[in-house]
Amino acid sequence: MNSPDTPTGPADAMPSGDTHSELSGRAGEVVQARDVSGGVHFHRAKPQIGPIPRQLPVDARVFVNRVAELEWLDQSMAKGGPACIIAGTAGVGKTSLAVHWAHRVRERFSDGQLYVNLRGYDPGTPVTPEQALDRFLRAMDVLPGAIPRDSEARAALYRSLLADRRVLVVLDNAASAGQVRPLLPGTDTCFVVITSRSRLSSLVAREGAHRLTLDVLPEPEAIALLRATINGFRHHDDPNDIGELARLCARLPLALRIAAERASSRPQTPLADLIQDLRDESALWDLLSSGDDEETGAVRTVFAWSYRALSTDAARLFRLLGLHPGRDFSSAAAAALTGFTTARARQLLDVLVGAHLLEQPDRDRFQFHDLLRAYAADQVRGEESPEDRHSTVVRLLTWYLHSADAAVAASMYARRRFPLDTPDRDMPLESFPNHEAALGWYDLERVNLVAATIAANNAGLYETAWRLPAILRGLFEYRHPFDEWFTTTRIGLSAARRVGDRTGEATLLFSLGKAHIQYGQLEDGLRSLEESLSIQRAVGDRLGAAESLAGAGLACLRLRRLPEAETRFEQSREIADELGEIAHKAFSTHLLGNTCFEQNRLGEAVEHLRQAAEMLRAIGNRTMEIDALVFLARAQREHGRVDEAQASAVRALKIADETGDRVITALSLVELGRLHLIRSNPAEALKCFQQATVLQRALGNRSREAQSLDATGEAYQRLGRPQDAAAFHRQAIHIQRALNERWWLAIALNNLATALSVAGEEDDAHRHWQEALALFGEFADARARSHLRQIQERLADTSTQ
Repeated sequence: MNSPDTPTGPADAMPSGDTHSELSGRAGEVVQARDVSGGVHFHRAKPQIGPIPRQLPVDARVFVNRVAELEWLDQSMAKGGPACIIAGTAGVGKTSLAVHWAHRVRERFSDGQLYVNLRGYDPGTPVTPEQALDRFLRAMDVLPGAIPRDSEARAALYRSLLADRRVLVVLDNAASAGQVRPLLPGTDTCFVVITSRSRLSSLVAREGAHRLTLDVLPEPEAIALLRATINGFRHHDDPNDIGELARLCARLPLALRIAAERASSRPQTPLADLIQDLRDESALWDLLSSGDDEETGAVRTVFAWSYRALSTDAARLFRLLGLHPGRDFSSAAAAALTGFTTARARQLLDVLVGAHLLEQPDRDRFQFHDLLRAYAADQVRGEESPEDRHSTVVRLLTWYLHSADAAVAASMYARRRFPLDTPDRDMPLESFPNHEAALGWYDLERVNLVAATIAANNAGLYETAWRLPAILRGLFEYRHPFDEWFTTTRIGLSAARRVGDRTGEATLLFSLGKAHIQYGQLEDGLRSLEESLSIQRAVGDRLGAAESLAGAGLACLRLRRLPEAETRFEQSREIADELGEIAHKAFSTHLLGNTCFEQNRLGEAVEHLRQAAEMLRAIGNRTMEIDALVFLARAQREHGRVDEAQASAVRALKIADETGDRVITALSLVELGRLHLIRSNPAEALKCFQQATVLQRALGNRSREAQSLDATGEAYQRLGRPQDAAAFHRQAIHIQRALNERWWLAIALNNLATALSVAGEEDDAHRHWQEALALFGEFADARARSHLRQIQERLADTSTQ
């Protein structure tokens, strides 16, 4: 048995970024464990998927009629099936119907409602299934670093979380069945509503989805919608005029709402005059159009009619917003686009929302209907010169660049910053009072920051294209948005090379290397970091070289190329010491201690980790201090300094609890469990390991979940229950095989063989020991040799019995 000397190990040796994230929530209480189909599952008193998502947009302020369609949706839900589709032309009211019905039935879905606008018909890039799954998983409290990058694995995790849950899923504006299919939950306890201009026939044929084709409103219902909207603003309008207005709007709800808002805002103007304006606009559209269908012509006519009625400033804001590369925007972003003050931009946004030319899904967040975004883009191309359009894009992207810089500076994840050009004095730059406010802004803007990086590169603004992802590196390292991290960093690296900026190139190679390492692609990460190091040495960037040395050392540590790792950490620490960079010196010292631990030089490991923890405490860096403390406890425990290990683990657990850091909480629980085993208290150890397993499962860290399961098996061995122990070791082995974590697989196989040997199953025990022996033989370090000797002795002992 490997207790108590099985390490938490190199997979955890990342005190900055890899073991720390902004976390929230608590795992449920473990009440029992049992075998299910060869696997072991913990049962909690009240299973949760984290905070219940409530993502539905605001219901329409005025919603009338569609009685038959609402009844059809009710019946479709009662029949069951994977989904229902609301199909129809643009502007016919598909989203309004879906959202209104979803609000009516939301109480039936006690585990929440998920919503995504797939933007299948936006002028920009549609939302991919992978991006939608990322948003849904985050909404269900899956940490960014625990979200699989592989699309199939991401969809599988999504379906697993929704199994046996009652969740309503609204997939708005889908372009194709392929965009939707990965987002279907796969359980009849959930219900999905899809809106699309396409009929999505393959979903009907293959998945058995129900479909409703939504037509324009019947004339009486169109008139009712107009009357409901203008009620209280206008009086004594001729019914014939209201009917004519409905017909000119082609009875499309989007056009009807815009027309009604304009009529409401001009209560003294006779409706007949407004109708004549609309007829004139329609005649102009007929001259300019190229034979579009009646509905398209009608809705474009209403857009133009409403747009031309705007004030000069409101019209300018509307069309310039057509240049925004993201999916939504704030009033500050709108101000940056136009050069208006934020207060003025907010006033004009309110005007556009009131005219139904913009939607406001949340406080200070605005977005276009896809038809209106296309119309705004047409207007800005027709009314603004290429030079003015370019300067507007530069102004907006400069705002994103400086706002991102301010957010990172205000966060706990700040990294070395490089100087930026001073923006215009009147630009409404964002400022953040604390870490939480900075992260809140980042979470709102993270999709836009990717779009801004792409837009900068496409516009030839290469300095901005590399600086944006370089600035965001600190946030990426801790928040682990791998899709965005890889996408923006690769774009930035290409941009830095195009302008010949060697510092930028090195910075982005470093970031790319860290992304690969944190994603488990160690050889790729090592190559990027070595390339970064070469550039930093050439340009004389000593602190950058220290960081790259530490990163490359970490890759070597995880590859168990321990002498190489030690050399790099020592070089990194020496540079940091010469530069007076205490935080980085502590970081390198911490990693050096972990490397000594893996080489069984326990006294050196304890000393390095103690120094690291003290340096971090002195500078008030609690984020990194608790990382150092939990690994210090591990080294002290194996060195026989049990009381000191207990004190270190308890302190780490206390700070982790105060800061809400569930990652360190779980690691500390494992350490405390191992200390209970040393003190011959396996029942208490079992509780710690079970709690750690539940936490790791909630965090989505499969590697550490497997290690906690394996430790749970060790506790059952000490309790004299080898069969129960074997079940937990098998569960750990199953995960480690899937992850191809050969070191941890070898340890779990050794533990399983020990349990089977105690249970009298010697043939199976020998088979697993032989496999563990072969795996440990792949490693050349002292700890691996120790395991090899131990297994060889056991095989010799059992063969003589």
